[in-house]
Amino acid sequence: MSDTPTADSEALPEEADELVQELERKRSLRGVAAIAVAVIGIAFSAFQLWIAARGFSSTITLPIPVVGPVTFGSFQSLQVNAIHVTFALLLAFLIFPPTKGNGFVARRLSAARERIHEHSEGAVARVTDAVAGALAWFALDDESERVTPADLLCMLFALMAGGYVVTDFKEIQRLRVFGLQAGRPIHEVFPFLSMPVEALGALGVPLDTTSYALIVGALGALLALEATRRALGFYLMMLVATFIIYARLGYLIPGGAPLIGVFATNEIQWATIIQNLWFNTENGVFGIPVSVSVQFIYIFVLFGAFLEMSGAGQWFIDLAYSLTGSRKGGPAKASILASGFMGMISGSSIANTVTTGAFTIPLMKRSGYRAEFAGAVEASASSGGQILPPVMGAAAFLIVSYTGTPYPDVVVAAAIPAIVFFFGVWVMVHLEASRTNIDSIDSEDVVDVRSHLKTGWFYLLPLGLLLYYLLVVRYTVARSAWFTIVALAALIAFTAAYNERTRLPLVGGIVALTLADLAAYVTAGVDLIALVTGASGTALSVAAAVPYLAADLGWILTAVSVVVLLLRPRGDSPLLAYDDQVEESAETVAETVGRPSLTGNRAFEYLTFVGSSMEAGARTATTVVVAVAAAGIIPGVVASTGLGPNLTSLILDISGGSLVLLLVITAIASIILGMGMPTTVTYIILVSLLGPAIQNIGGIPILAAHLFILYFGVIADITPPVAVAAYAASGIAKSDQFQTGVEAFSLSLNKAIVPFAFIFTPGILLLRGTGGPESVHTLGMADIADLGFFVPEVLVPIVGVFLGVYALGPTVIGYLYAPLSRLERAGFALSGLLLIAPGLLGVVRDTLGIAPLTFDLTFRALGLALFAALVLKNRRVRDGDGGERDATTPGAPTDA
Repeated sequence: MSDTPTADSEALPEEADELVQELERKRSLRGVAAIAVAVIGIAFSAFQLWIAARGFSSTITLPIPVVGPVTFGSFQSLQVNAIHVTFALLLAFLIFPPTKGNGFVARRLSAARERIHEHSEGAVARVTDAVAGALAWFALDDESERVTPADLLCMLFALMAGGYVVTDFKEIQRLRVFGLQAGRPIHEVFPFLSMPVEALGALGVPLDTTSYALIVGALGALLALEATRRALGFYLMMLVATFIIYARLGYLIPGGAPLIGVFATNEIQWATIIQNLWFNTENGVFGIPVSVSVQFIYIFVLFGAFLEMSGAGQWFIDLAYSLTGSRKGGPAKASILASGFMGMISGSSIANTVTTGAFTIPLMKRSGYRAEFAGAVEASASSGGQILPPVMGAAAFLIVSYTGTPYPDVVVAAAIPAIVFFFGVWVMVHLEASRTNIDSIDSEDVVDVRSHLKTGWFYLLPLGLLLYYLLVVRYTVARSAWFTIVALAALIAFTAAYNERTRLPLVGGIVALTLADLAAYVTAGVDLIALVTGASGTALSVAAAVPYLAADLGWILTAVSVVVLLLRPRGDSPLLAYDDQVEESAETVAETVGRPSLTGNRAFEYLTFVGSSMEAGARTATTVVVAVAAAGIIPGVVASTGLGPNLTSLILDISGGSLVLLLVITAIASIILGMGMPTTVTYIILVSLLGPAIQNIGGIPILAAHLFILYFGVIADITPPVAVAAYAASGIAKSDQFQTGVEAFSLSLNKAIVPFAFIFTPGILLLRGTGGPESVHTLGMADIADLGFFVPEVLVPIVGVFLGVYALGPTVIGYLYAPLSRLERAGFALSGLLLIAPGLLGVVRDTLGIAPLTFDLTFRALGLALFAALVLKNRRVRDGDGGERDATTPGAPTDA
């Protein structure tokens, strides 16, 4: 680890971990429960790695040495999705407690028990205590550290519901034609249940005539709601449940009623609803969002986990300090860079805030920033991780699916707005540092950039390789992530094995095995392992063999490195510093198996790194999978009930055909709906309800519309009163939560205006055209050479956005070269608006009858003139009438 200053006693990393556990409602498990989580998590990740490696082939084929490839069967997409969700449900019921005793129901049960004790004694009180004790034993986990019987029961039901989809797919195919009620009853599936089923039937419970498929489908949907309640909160669970109830009872709404008549629908029976919820890949729990999670989201979450466990997180934080520490207000600028780097790894606002904030917030406070401002900077910058390419958040992969846009094009389109956002926050923290005379970090506390890069330059390789696969080779998202994970695992194995004593045999072994593999391709047309096991093919030339050899390099590097680690398990790894979690896991496992000597064994530590990465990826992905599974129900209901077209018509009528008004409605809905909810959920709901209306109003690329919704979903994380990322930061900063949220929103103000800019001027997204991906393309050389298009519709808007975002800095901070009056701040706000999004004044344009491009250029020019005038005026105030700097004025913003 570097000598870069980290956290002080106010916010230790351990406290940050506890804060994450509290905010994300997770348990702290030990013993058998922790082992179960690790086993399920590693199995989950292994399954997803196999899916990514096989290119989503539905056939299960495993290569067996000597025997050759053996086919075990095949999976359909519904079965793959079911396995994916079942893994997530199992982990959710282990990681998240059913109740801690402070929920709505638990509080009222406790109050009822107290009232009974007040008015009754003896047997009644004892029975009440016995019932309360039984309920507490069954479901209460007030310390967040024990697995309850309720958890085990939910896990059993999850295995039944998911297992039925996997093992009885042929029956499901038949039931799609004849309906769920045509399926086998439960006592035919489990003959040993015949007697209790008959007994219940005699009591009026019709299990003997109810299809088992209907039962497990209903159970599965209820389990998805329960997992949503645990992982994401009661309100999201109720929102999703409301849509399910609407699907059943929406027919009761009179179609001719004013306003609400648009919500009327045809009557749908429970069997049909459950079939759509649990046995469908188009709608419901296993719908498009879960398919996106299977194909894209999980593998990128896993990539982030491997990168973080390798120690890259701390290295990037230290890199941020080494790059910015010598600048004015260095700690805050380091927070922005570190949060950007970590955002590329995690894509979670809360995790990003707490991970980097544990180090950056105390340093910002120590440098002189107010606690609220320090927390706001961290929360604001961390929320930007979800819009920062190349990884971005999970919602970015949903955009790929919903819009049909290739992921590389999404990355390119999101690049400039993301850079603009971080630039805007950078300007504001610089101006705050200038206003309050906050200087740089002491030079002795700042690590030299060159020396820091020498010790961890290899952490940059996976990100570069990912971009290469995505943008240059144009592999699919999953294949790109798979190859990058393989390369990362090989790279960490190499750095773990490398030291002064091992470098010659390590490098020599890699070169020798590479040459042997090349020789196998040249002589037999197969790789070395296949040649040894007796396979053969058509001999290749050296040039033709190189691409195959490049694909094998990851495995060669890993194999040789692991052999070196096994032969020389003791020693140092000067280039590598695993994340603390890896070291803690290695110690725990060594103690558990009774082999404390394994601690310090480099081969064992590398194995722990791989296992910890796979487990951490599964833990992180669990919340995402539960979120997309639950949220997928909403578009399913919208589609199956016919609500979508009616709702689109209603929204268009309310907006009066005004794009500006429709965008404002969408922005407000995104912020309100997104408060306390994951961005992925907000995105899915709003795309289902508002997306068609934005697209139908015309004239904008579909990708721009979806990025607009994504941006405002991200803003919700730092918008009071439920600013989850800001509250996480305030917990570390020991600041007022609401005020931290207000300041975080202010620092992110450009994130609320820039989306309007790229809606009106898609050139900011480097896009040309309108509509879907078939009529919109990313700018190429021909578009750049078309100066009549490129200059007014791309170059000028991009420059305008950067200048406008800069103008928002003085607006929020109230300082540029000298303090600003309220009128001057209002002037900067107006200039920023005109420079960023003059299209917001479309009413003025239409009233004057000015052509859109002419109006855009004219009002950007007016904004530039106003901005320049205000800057010059403020600079004269700083310099004084005689041109000399006023000694009473705080330091001017320099060295930004």
